[in-house]
Amino acid sequence: MYIEELKEDGEEVISQRECEKSIGIVSCTSCSSTTSIDLGVWNAKRALVGAGGRALFYPTLLYNVLRNMVQSEFRWWDLVDEYVLLGAVPFPTHVPLLKELGVYGVVTLNEPFETLVPSSLYHAHGINHLVIPTRDYLFAPLVSDICQAVDFIHKNASSGKTTYVHCKAGRGRSTTIVICYLVKYREMTPECAYEYIRSIRPRVLLASAQWKAVKEFCSSRMGRKAKESNVIVKRRSLGSEAEKEVLSLFDDGSVVVVTESDLAGYDEPRNIGGDASCVDVLPELSLACKVQFASQAALARISCLWLKSPRRQVLVDQLQSLGVNIKVC
Repeated sequence: MYIEELKEDGEEVISQRECEKSIGIVSCTSCSSTTSIDLGVWNAKRALVGAGGRALFYPTLLYNVLRNMVQSEFRWWDLVDEYVLLGAVPFPTHVPLLKELGVYGVVTLNEPFETLVPSSLYHAHGINHLVIPTRDYLFAPLVSDICQAVDFIHKNASSGKTTYVHCKAGRGRSTTIVICYLVKYREMTPECAYEYIRSIRPRVLLASAQWKAVKEFCSSRMGRKAKESNVIVKRRSLGSEAEKEVLSLFDDGSVVVVTESDLAGYDEPRNIGGDASCVDVLPELSLACKVQFASQAALARISCLWLKSPRRQVLVDQLQSLGVNIKVC
């Protein structure tokens, strides 16, 4: 989360790093002049949009209020998921009503001049308030802020609590957050999530920068999932000659799973030496093994692992010490 405005001489201060990230500029010595020009254009555009947003805030807010009064389908907020309300900027009089609707969290994507309800009023009603100041019209929250908002919504939903996500009109900035939430926790594609929200709240509309933020969120999420899916097999150092002898049968970290169906047709266990430890084969329907070998040769040699040796228990102990887990149900 970041704060875009600093109350210093009434001027907005923004870091060059944030500017470069927003317009996709990569700084280098040879293109420093181009970067300066692009930053100048971007700052001018941002300042112009900001000035326009300030000038149009109250007229457009009044327009939304009037439409809400005369058009029943022009709702101030809509329930777009079991525990997610999407809507316009709330007034102080809305806070008790939101509480009655089970709202325990509010995500505000307005700039300070657009915010009509202070955090203290939400807190007085037992509502948590997450503020992510984002400029209207052509701008979107950062991916890190989207992740924070999405997890904030999910945390409330996991406890059966509703979250109200809003910007000024409940069209672009807030919809960006809700789409990302549906993508992550409802397994929707961005396009399906957008169409689903539009079927409930037809006036939602995303600017190109907001769509770009959604795509970046999805890309970062896919990247994290790919990393989490990688399986890292670590070899345990060998201590004894017996362990080395067992491991010599196998030469890598492949995984072999043996299930009941693999044992179909085998006989019931029988004693071959009068000793309980001398068991010919394992029970057909009572074995569930997940064996982690250190060998690609395991597939070829798996038929030799029915533990027919009288030293079955010794071999089992050796295999378990190497990371071979055998569970008998």
